[in-house]
Amino acid sequence: MQNSPVLRLLLRWVRRPLLPVMRLWRRNIQLKVVATTLLMSLGVVLLLGFVVIGQVRNGLLDAKVKASQSQATGGFAVAKQKADEAASSAADDGNPAGGGASQNVIEWMSELVLSLSSGGQGAFDVVTLPPGDVSGVARGPRASGYVDPDKSVPENLREQVNSSNGAAQSYSRIIYLNDKESQPALVIGKQVNDPNGDPYELYYLFPLTQEEKSLSLVKGTLATAGLFVVVLLGAIAWLVVRQVVTPVRMAAGIAERLSAGRLQERMKVTGEDDIARLGEAFNKMAQNLQLKIQQLEDLSRMQRRFVSDVSHELRTPLTTVRMAADVIHDARVDFDPVTARSAELLADQLDRFETLLADLLEISRFDAGAAALEAEPIDLREVVRRVVSGAAPLAERKATTVRVVGDQQPVVAEADARRVERVLRNLVVNAVEHGEGKDVVVKLASAGGAVAVAVRDYGVGLKPGEATRVFSRFWRADPARARTTGGTGLGLSIALEDARLHGGWLQAWGEPGGGSQFRLTLPRTADEPLRGSPIPLEPRDSRRNRGDLDGTGQPRGGGEKSATVPVQPAGEQRAAARSPLTPRTGGAAPTADPTALPGNGARVVPRSAPGTVGGGRGQDAARTEGTAGGPKPERADPARAGDPGDTSDMGDTTPRGTADRPSAAAECSDQHGEAFRGR
Repeated sequence: MQNSPVLRLLLRWVRRPLLPVMRLWRRNIQLKVVATTLLMSLGVVLLLGFVVIGQVRNGLLDAKVKASQSQATGGFAVAKQKADEAASSAADDGNPAGGGASQNVIEWMSELVLSLSSGGQGAFDVVTLPPGDVSGVARGPRASGYVDPDKSVPENLREQVNSSNGAAQSYSRIIYLNDKESQPALVIGKQVNDPNGDPYELYYLFPLTQEEKSLSLVKGTLATAGLFVVVLLGAIAWLVVRQVVTPVRMAAGIAERLSAGRLQERMKVTGEDDIARLGEAFNKMAQNLQLKIQQLEDLSRMQRRFVSDVSHELRTPLTTVRMAADVIHDARVDFDPVTARSAELLADQLDRFETLLADLLEISRFDAGAAALEAEPIDLREVVRRVVSGAAPLAERKATTVRVVGDQQPVVAEADARRVERVLRNLVVNAVEHGEGKDVVVKLASAGGAVAVAVRDYGVGLKPGEATRVFSRFWRADPARARTTGGTGLGLSIALEDARLHGGWLQAWGEPGGGSQFRLTLPRTADEPLRGSPIPLEPRDSRRNRGDLDGTGQPRGGGEKSATVPVQPAGEQRAAARSPLTPRTGGAAPTADPTALPGNGARVVPRSAPGTVGGGRGQDAARTEGTAGGPKPERADPARAGDPGDTSDMGDTTPRGTADRPSAAAECSDQHGEAFRGR
């Protein structure tokens, strides 16, 4: 039953109208306080009402019982007195016993009922009943005021009267023989004797209508007063809580605006109470925060300016040194072996220096928020083919085969072809470099509103924790490895920023000795948020999916622990393995990628309109970095305007001046692989 779809549907149908109320209850502290105050006040009023009504009812009934007992006692005494007088009068007249005496008792009984009831003036009724074991005309029931004697007197009371000589009482309802409505009453009875000395039952019926009306009046008054008190307490609680909640809400709103970058926001402070002191402390904190952020921004701006200026200033001497090095390199055949080798090393290091300079310029653009996205519909298959063709020399040198899977159907997305090609070149060259001569698989897929390219290698893989650190700047997997044998260490950092600029994801997975997989996921259109990827981050041929790991994550039969990877959503891997992405539904809130890897928080330039050329896609980093002046406006790329020596914007980052040196080009590609790997 717990997994029944009908039960889940029923629970969802029941919970759906309650969700807005539950959401309002969780988010509104004023509603919580007022509702709690109303409920507690209502409970107190009900408790007091029950106590007061009980006291009033007991008081009314006690007074009524005392008055009724006094009245009934006097009536019983009068009935006894009349019986004694009638008996003595009959004895004086010398009436013999017989039918005449019975006739006199019948008349005497009727007159007794009329006489006793006439003194009440509607305050009570009188009923006479024969004992339970006696019958006859003379003992027939009699009552005043059209009272039904048999139904108005309860049987248990008659039993008490017949079994004792004293008076007994009980609560009952008076039933009338005419159309009069029945009413509650107090019945008091006693067994007395008629003039002949025969016993009969005499009952006084005291209606409780007046007491019932009085009690109803008290109940209505208490209910009205209690409702008024509850509403008044609720209004008072609302007003009091509002005085406290309003400044808190203002502080929350200002804190949100501060986090959005509007550091000039301040709270309005009035008075000298605790709320006022809180506002003053909040404003002081915001002022200090603004000052510190301004200082950090100035420092960061100076650092970025320094990097940009140094990078640009180095281009002129670098060009001169490049020209001289090319001349020396071309003439190396006339040198001795040591000098010729030095010329080759000089050319190689100039290639690496030029690549590092280009990467630093690109990083400075991301840090300055000047990176622009020139998006247009492209077929990723063509980009992948160019990348694979460019990496062919390195793959041939490493004895590696690069296979492309999933290129039978077009994989079209709105993206910047230059940046996407740079990302994929990083990943493919990286996989070939570290694949240890094994095959490298490039997989393409598209589903829903997303496209993805995954690069899978079966080399050294990644150790636990390296899946997130591999995108850090200048990070190396092996600290003992000299940087001179590798690249710049900025390749994957730039690739991550390029992916974020598209609104996409760049994620890594790996396990020691089992290879790694890097996945690039991009939205089909530039303005569409991602909700998932058509390719699972962990490949199907991993040790975990093949069942080579035990329940603790250790390889079966011993060995090194499998790599930890960025946390995937609970059902993402299964959903991606089963079917394409779930179709996008209107109104669904865009969700951030839970496995998005940390970067440098570069700001990007959002496009002003969907059709604007050169506009950038808005990123979370642009919203979270936060400046006092808000997001920076789009501006031209300083490295691309008027600098003929800048080659960082070209699709290929192959060093200049190496076309006639195949061995140097191959070695440079080898260095690029290390640069893109970031190790």
